[in-house]
Amino acid sequence: MRGWTRGIGLSLIIGISSAGDVSAAPPRRGGAPLPIVAPEAVGMSSRHLAHIDEIVQAAIARRELPGAVILVGRQGRIVYWRAFGHRALEPTRLPMTRDTVFDLASLTKVVATATSVMILVERGKIRLGDPVARYIPEFAQNGKERITIEQLLQHRGGLIADNDLADYRDGPEKALERIYALGTVAEPGTRFIYSDVGYIVLGELVRRVSGQRLDDFARENIFRPLGMTETTFAPTGALRERCAPTERREGRWMIGEVHDPRAYALGGVAGHAGLFSTARDLAIYCQMLLNGGTFRGVRILSPLSVRRMIEVRHLPPGEMRGLGWDVHTGYSSNRGDLFPIGSFGHTGFTGTSLWIDPASRTFVIFLSNRVHPDGRGDVTSLRGRVASIVAAAILRPPLPELWPSPWAISPHVEPLHTRAHVETASVLNGIDVLRRDGFRLLEGRRVGVITNHTGRARDGTSTIDLLARAPKVTLVALFSPEHGLRGQADGPVGDAVDEKTGLPIYSLYGPRRRPTAEMLRGLDTLVFDIQDIGARFYTYITTMGYALEEAAARGIRFIVLDRPNPITGRDVEGPVADPDALSFTAYHPIPIRHGMTIGELALLFNAERKIGADLHVVKMEGWKREYWFDQTNQEWVNPSPNMRSLTAATLYPGIALLETTNVSVGRGTDRPFELFGAPWMDGRRVAEELNRRDIPGVRFVPIRFTPRASPFAGEECGGVAIVVTERAAVRPVRLGIEIAVVLHRLYPETWQVDAFGRLLAHRRTLELLKSGADAETIERAWQDELERFRQIRQRYLLY
Repeated sequence: MRGWTRGIGLSLIIGISSAGDVSAAPPRRGGAPLPIVAPEAVGMSSRHLAHIDEIVQAAIARRELPGAVILVGRQGRIVYWRAFGHRALEPTRLPMTRDTVFDLASLTKVVATATSVMILVERGKIRLGDPVARYIPEFAQNGKERITIEQLLQHRGGLIADNDLADYRDGPEKALERIYALGTVAEPGTRFIYSDVGYIVLGELVRRVSGQRLDDFARENIFRPLGMTETTFAPTGALRERCAPTERREGRWMIGEVHDPRAYALGGVAGHAGLFSTARDLAIYCQMLLNGGTFRGVRILSPLSVRRMIEVRHLPPGEMRGLGWDVHTGYSSNRGDLFPIGSFGHTGFTGTSLWIDPASRTFVIFLSNRVHPDGRGDVTSLRGRVASIVAAAILRPPLPELWPSPWAISPHVEPLHTRAHVETASVLNGIDVLRRDGFRLLEGRRVGVITNHTGRARDGTSTIDLLARAPKVTLVALFSPEHGLRGQADGPVGDAVDEKTGLPIYSLYGPRRRPTAEMLRGLDTLVFDIQDIGARFYTYITTMGYALEEAAARGIRFIVLDRPNPITGRDVEGPVADPDALSFTAYHPIPIRHGMTIGELALLFNAERKIGADLHVVKMEGWKREYWFDQTNQEWVNPSPNMRSLTAATLYPGIALLETTNVSVGRGTDRPFELFGAPWMDGRRVAEELNRRDIPGVRFVPIRFTPRASPFAGEECGGVAIVVTERAAVRPVRLGIEIAVVLHRLYPETWQVDAFGRLLAHRRTLELLKSGADAETIERAWQDELERFRQIRQRYLLY
């Protein structure tokens, strides 16, 4: 800790001595790219900008990063340019300087790749709507022939985020062959999936069309003309000596070598990562965009090309991006809380970011090597808080008539969550379709039904009553899952007799969790009709899997009456369960949030586990994958005693992970899964730490509560209430991991971190959490297996 604190003092010497003292000598190389003025000269407050110093120094002291360089520009002037801390802690401590060269990571996508693509568009070499396969014929394999250049720029080509590292082991040529042979994980154009793979393809597109490798093309057409002399792929010589190191690889520190493992395997030059640069050079690039494509008389892009790059586009599912640039997605926390939608930017995994606001002609450059020395740093929140300070320091707001833009842009795009119209539909569930069609699928069958209180038609009539009255159908037995037939039990459930029909009710949540031969005697059909919640460890899907196996073993037909995934059938998130960790709360290796309906899961289980059941799924009508439950015009019925709202269901895949530890998740309160706490927890401290992280879609409020159920029944708990501010932006599993990271950091001796692994069912995630890794590193670790699951999942989607 002493060494980190000492770095704060060094930054006072090597940086600008105060936020207002911007006339300090420029770095010895390259000079200032723009005039340096006092913030007040362009309508900003130097006093307010000084808050950047405080929060960055505090973050360094918390070991969230070893150091940083931050540069702020407005109206063609630099108002803040400062270095903090160290650029290297190992193998030798070196101070951070303003001319430090950084591995930009994914900033490569916009600064090099997207800009190069737009130059080729301007020259008539390509069109944005052209299929990529027109220029890279091999890319057309496996359903990719219609993916366009524009779709790849916007991350909506349907490609996976990252393919397996093993695909790169035989060199760049073979790696590209394997990328071209990949299939899609979503219908092109229908979903935003942030994809490194797509930008690797765009980098190769530049080479195919221009005849130059991406690094050569960008150098000749962007960096050299603009005077960006410190921007390059694979830096060498004096430039490499100024590079901030990242982590160790192959027994040496990566200094001037790209951190991203796929870009490294591709020789250090790739469309998604590999670019190195300085704050000075990036200031030139940002000002070029604000000038409408020109800098100091050199034009790189036309004004209309710049406008096209940064135009806000609404992308499914509820995301807003430009061509390459981020505007309003789960990746745009570096915008902060005050810059308007219509401003744009990007982040890099190594701890870098840009944010640019055309309305106020302001840009924020944040450069760090937060992965040094051990990959544990985390600047997600810090980048956003710096942006908020900069925005708040603007005291003279932009007025179009005073400062007309050289190219027109509307910065006031209405946020998606405030739009008045939300699509709804009168969705028919499987039971409604079966009923409408006269129960023909069950004619002459002797039926057992696995159901509970959620098995009901749109008019509220229970599935049991409908089947009992159906002509030519003989209802023989009833089977109940966890929580019983009426969904009110919170423990083991015994067998019973149904008062209304006189039929036996066999419990599948007691000493037996599978239907036995005796229970199934006399049946030729099992019908499953239960509302799932969309999370791997919600046990109704395991009950279905076990019953499917027993039906297959006895030649009994199995029919699933499909129902909506209430938290959409679109989003897939979280680690895939380890094969050796399967249990009643993890029936099959699927991610925590699977994005499938109960019928689709049945198809997947039957095929992937080679169960071989005579399976039929009665599909819904009118349902779309992007629908939340409140878009189906169906009545909410609590699927289990503590699942009392769609908000609880939204948060459940992440918050429920905590309940196997010594933390209450609100059972025995009016808001289960919308709060958490414990007698030992300081809610204010936890809420403050979580709010600092700017987790998309949620905010945190400290509370005190006394649960009526265990754990801590009757004990007052300090805790945190979760407020959902934008449902479409919430990633519940990431949220659960963020909370776990905070609890482990604040309460390493008190919080039972090992117990967190019970529902997680993923050894590597738990190991990373215990090692002190940040949520971004943890999430990145499961992306390969998650994308493999997406490809498998695609085969079984019905809607």
